Amino acid sequence: MLLALCLAVAAALMPVLRAGARGTDVSMLRKIGSRVGASAGVISIESSDPVAYIASQPDPRTFVVELRDVVALGFADEFSADPRHPVSAVKVESVKGADGVNVARIQMTLAQPMRPRVRSSRNVIFVEADRLDRSPLPDTAAGRRPVVRDPMSALAQGQAPPRAAQGPAGPAPTQPAPGAAAPAQGPASSAAPSRFTGDAVSLDFQGADLRAVLRTFAEISSLNVVIDPTIQGTVDVALRDVPWDQALDIILRANKLGYAIDGTIVRIAPLTVLAEEEGQRRKLDDERALSGELKTVTRALSYAKAEDLRPLLTATVLSSRGSIQTDPRTNTIIITDLDERLTRAMSLLVTLDRPEPQVEIEARIVQTTREFSRALGVQWGFNGQAAQALGNSIPLAFPNQAAIGGRTGGQQGDTPTSTGVNLGVSAATSAIGLALGSVNGAVNLDVALSALERQGQGRLLSTPRVSTQNNIEAEITQGVQIPIQTVANNTVTVSFKDAALTLRVTPQITAADTVIMRISVENASPDFSRQVGGIPPIDTQRAVTQVLVSNGETTVIGGIYVSREQSADDRTPGLHQIPLLGWLFKRESVTDESRELRIFITPRIIRL
Repeated sequence: MLLALCLAVAAALMPVLRAGARGTDVSMLRKIGSRVGASAGVISIESSDPVAYIASQPDPRTFVVELRDVVALGFADEFSADPRHPVSAVKVESVKGADGVNVARIQMTLAQPMRPRVRSSRNVIFVEADRLDRSPLPDTAAGRRPVVRDPMSALAQGQAPPRAAQGPAGPAPTQPAPGAAAPAQGPASSAAPSRFTGDAVSLDFQGADLRAVLRTFAEISSLNVVIDPTIQGTVDVALRDVPWDQALDIILRANKLGYAIDGTIVRIAPLTVLAEEEGQRRKLDDERALSGELKTVTRALSYAKAEDLRPLLTATVLSSRGSIQTDPRTNTIIITDLDERLTRAMSLLVTLDRPEPQVEIEARIVQTTREFSRALGVQWGFNGQAAQALGNSIPLAFPNQAAIGGRTGGQQGDTPTSTGVNLGVSAATSAIGLALGSVNGAVNLDVALSALERQGQGRLLSTPRVSTQNNIEAEITQGVQIPIQTVANNTVTVSFKDAALTLRVTPQITAADTVIMRISVENASPDFSRQVGGIPPIDTQRAVTQVLVSNGETTVIGGIYVSREQSADDRTPGLHQIPLLGWLFKRESVTDESRELRIFITPRIIRL
């Protein structure tokens, strides 16, 4: 019996002896205790030295504290169940971590779903939770995180893969000096970013080996992790109740590390290594893509110009080994490249070499005029004379005879009277005259009253129409050319100026069955009534614009409205104010004229 007892003690101490042989400081788990305070139940975990720990909650009714470099042998188990205590059972076991060190795992079963609090004081760790008879029942889903069955997709999407209840312990001491106790863990935090949904863990490392920390995450997440051999360094981090995937992300970014997923394996390496590998991989893929036999294909195009498609194909589908030639005579494109690139080029040519729809554009130019004029005037002349021949000479030696008459023009009417007031209407359509005279012709008077009233309306409609392909400019012109002579150095030069109706339009058909049109409409006509030196001025109306019009609809692209009102009075100063007789000394005219121009446009899509 004594021999068997010695062998059992030796077997129990063997892990400690092996750890000592490797030069690692190993602490012992001394005691597990429990008590019920005024408001909370407490589990105390005492070790021989201050140690690092990781606290996690794999499910709402399980809470785990893992101690690194601690052997759980020969400790005092002073836990006692209490109906008021939130922890209903405690299980302690000694396991091996990812790097082969001893880990003491204390697994606590909770009486109901809740989130315990963790704190430490030197070499004692305290796990606290509200008493069952003092706190309301929490939501059964509180503290739980979604379970993802695929660990690889969990890491790629920032989710937590399922974790075994028997996870590893933390990798290193976490206080300012190696071996010091880990700090207290606070309550659960709700401020974690939504993209991190891993199980919550608490970590506190100072000077911990980076490779050992990464191996710990491999067991926490149940992932297959390969660590690049170039990774070296230490970790100083204090995290409380954060998702494990967020903790891993922070540690990787702090050490300029990244990861690559290959099947079910996650490889962690420096960012520079991953970037270099990615560049080499792309380069290798490019080299493989460019390897192979070159082939040549030809295609005669029906609608597109081969030369126009050449730069497009070169920029989009042609490889660095490929080339394109064109034959303008037959509109044929010749492509030499790898087989895969030729397939893409032929597919693109099928899309581009197709007939474009046509657009018929009709413009209507409407000109309307309205004018009214009225004029009323008077002309009258008189003459009188005193002479011996008429027997009415003046009884003086001087003057013995005299004559008086108008001086504004020639004779007035049929009688030899001179015009005194010449305010008649030119080109009058109505007139009336009165002539008075004496028997002997000594006094003559001739009066003419003329009047004119004119009213007119006019409408001119011009309808140019033209058809063109999509995005191709079209032009139609109708009119005359005015010759203009120029004399220089005894040389006569004749140039011509267009006086015509011109429509220029470039249509663009949209996917919504509408047409965008760049339009230039000009209506120029010669005005021979105001010609100078035989050359008439050109009356021009022009509209340049861009509009969007639905297929078959009509829109107004421009309009001009001109209105002119004019009145004039010609009169003899002073005399036109004589009451009743003032009209004999004045001429009145009134003119009212208006002109309106409107330009309408109608596009019609013609699909072949």
